[in-house]
Amino acid sequence: MENPVKVPEWNELLEIARNRTTVKWKTNVNQSPATVALSSHLSKMTQGEKPPVVLYRDTNAWCPFCERVWLALEEKQIPFEIELINLRDKPQWYKDMVPTGRVPAVKIEGELVYESKDILLALEQKFDGFPLLPKEPEKRSVALEMIEVFESNDLIKSGYQFLFNSQQNTEITPEEKEVELLSLQTTFETNLDHFEETLGKYPGVYFMQEFSLVDIMYTPHLRRLAANLPVFRGYSISNNDRFPRINQWLMAIDQRQAYQRIKPTPRTNNSVMKNAFSLQPIYDSKPEPQAEFASLEKDYRMEAAGRLSSNYQTLVADILKNSGIKAWVSQESLPTIESVIDLYLRRLVYYLIEGSLPFSDRSVDAKTEQQNEVKEKATADAAVGAIALAFLRNRVCVPRDMSANAAVAFQTAIDTILSCIY
Repeated sequence: MENPVKVPEWNELLEIARNRTTVKWKTNVNQSPATVALSSHLSKMTQGEKPPVVLYRDTNAWCPFCERVWLALEEKQIPFEIELINLRDKPQWYKDMVPTGRVPAVKIEGELVYESKDILLALEQKFDGFPLLPKEPEKRSVALEMIEVFESNDLIKSGYQFLFNSQQNTEITPEEKEVELLSLQTTFETNLDHFEETLGKYPGVYFMQEFSLVDIMYTPHLRRLAANLPVFRGYSISNNDRFPRINQWLMAIDQRQAYQRIKPTPRTNNSVMKNAFSLQPIYDSKPEPQAEFASLEKDYRMEAAGRLSSNYQTLVADILKNSGIKAWVSQESLPTIESVIDLYLRRLVYYLIEGSLPFSDRSVDAKTEQQNEVKEKATADAAVGAIALAFLRNRVCVPRDMSANAAVAFQTAIDTILSCIY
């Protein structure tokens, strides 16, 4: 494999990517995650002005309650700062500040508010731009009532019972387990039927005709169940003819620009269930319908390139430690292997930025012993690069590492490079 193009160093790649994307992030040196997405609306602030809101959320961006608040902030176009809280090792200052110790919490112009429902209502009261509650008194009253009773709503509860409970019960026979699963599914479907009816009470695809806090309350949990149930229970909400309004609602949510910035992917949601909750997949994952983003593809490619360039040292170390490469190379060769991984990651970033491969995918016949040695080294390097890229492809966590559409661009680029290597 030839290498006719000199690939720029990391600082140059990062500068190019940052200058070509509208997405902003900050770099956390020697911390995890190494990059953190910033508010999309910080440009509204004058120099030296502090954002009116500080959002305290989980480090991995897995928490559905944090997702509610994050989505509301983006929808209302409120500039905000982010403080990440490690849920496995919460800092004492956070436990002292927030009585429950849970996330999310916010400070609105210095005033602490916690619990996601209370935060949503406080944001709505404080910031009247881009309202997320109906203006008409009757509709507003209905929306507030739906928000208040959400926690006692049986839909989400029955969905998670269907997902979890029977798998946890190991003392029943397979026949009894099948009966229990059917009962849990029936209960969940009954609640989905009620949800379907509720969505039909007003014109349009949203609960209250226009997108509102009610939609935000339901979105994180319903999107997770739509991703998890096909894989862990073989049951699909998406593309289910029984629930046409729910499917229209799910697609409408997915197409919202604010949600595009902060949504997790089905792969990430399912990885969380497998790794954090020890659920075992029993069915292959089927891709969900995705919103089109062709008009913004370049922006997403630049985001992926920039986030990777900001985080390359952590990624190289992760690949060396966890990809299996160390198992078949000598200790003495590790510095060389590390430089090969570094090169292939820079090639990936170059491809994301320029849209062309920085190497040829044509093999060159070796006519001399020296040429043969060069070819053998290139083949060995390509094997290392392929392992590194394949590992990275399945490692990306959304939205912690990058936005969902940037991850699509990222994984597509890796697939293209891998197809040229082999």
